[in-house]
Amino acid sequence: MGSLKHPKLLVVDFTKDNLKPGSSAWTTACKDIKQGLEQHGCFVALYDKISSDLNKAIFNAADELFDLPTETKIQNVNDKPYHGYVGQMPIVPLHEGLGIDYATTEEGAQSFTKLMWPKGNDSFCKSSMSFASTVAELDRLVARMLFESYRVEKYCDSHIDASTYLLRFLKYRAPEIGETTMAFPSHTDKSFMTILYQNQVSGLEIKSRDGEWIDVEFPPNSCVVMAGDACRAWSNDKVLSPNHRVTMDKNGKDTRYTIALFSFLSHNIETPKELIDVENPQQFKSFVHMDLLKFYDTDHGRRTQTILKDFCGV
Repeated sequence: MGSLKHPKLLVVDFTKDNLKPGSSAWTTACKDIKQGLEQHGCFVALYDKISSDLNKAIFNAADELFDLPTETKIQNVNDKPYHGYVGQMPIVPLHEGLGIDYATTEEGAQSFTKLMWPKGNDSFCKSSMSFASTVAELDRLVARMLFESYRVEKYCDSHIDASTYLLRFLKYRAPEIGETTMAFPSHTDKSFMTILYQNQVSGLEIKSRDGEWIDVEFPPNSCVVMAGDACRAWSNDKVLSPNHRVTMDKNGKDTRYTIALFSFLSHNIETPKELIDVENPQQFKSFVHMDLLKFYDTDHGRRTQTILKDFCGV
């Protein structure tokens, strides 16, 4: 018996200088992204735009943010579900998270910073906005490649123009003796795309199409790019929106930080007609992105295993 081989996520290298539209490196990356998103719903992106200074700054910012008193953090509220503070919950005792809406805009970064630090905190504001903008560049690049790989690039500019970004600071503390190691239960994201960047502490697991859980390894200078339910609907069910969870090492001592960028669309999400034909009939009706989140925020939405079918299935 050979040892069981764990499937590894596809790695796409965005650090190449020659990654220009029309180049062979670009064409290969487009193919890889499509394959990664269809097969596992995600891939590892090697991305060197997050400098070591920015890396240090964003995790310092996370430390500073989570050190604030709970009564300050709970002021992070938002009408949009799952955009504000999540924490102090008995079902997920190890987890805490806060969100900056419109994180790539000065207004978004500043209003969140003022809420947390009424006297101001320039370095936090600057680091979080700079990080969000740097990762949003990767999001836009991936969108271009994905649209091109399905030959629907003519819709890409309007998609990018309609994208808004939520930056979430996520903390998973090490479990105490006898405590659960499940830091965040299995779920799919409701975003169009999610990009995850973590410190050196692992814990992310992704469920592949065949039901196997994959431990995700983040090489140096890398992010994990993951499709959300909105992308799955847009692609007419070609792209997988993978179930994923966070499990902490029961003997681990360190806190895991993930900084996550979620893209949401301000225009309706609809499947391009080019992705619909006799063999691939339309699976989902067009919908308002925030309505998907609102549906997920209901008892039925949280319980269902077929959220897109229940929410907007044809």
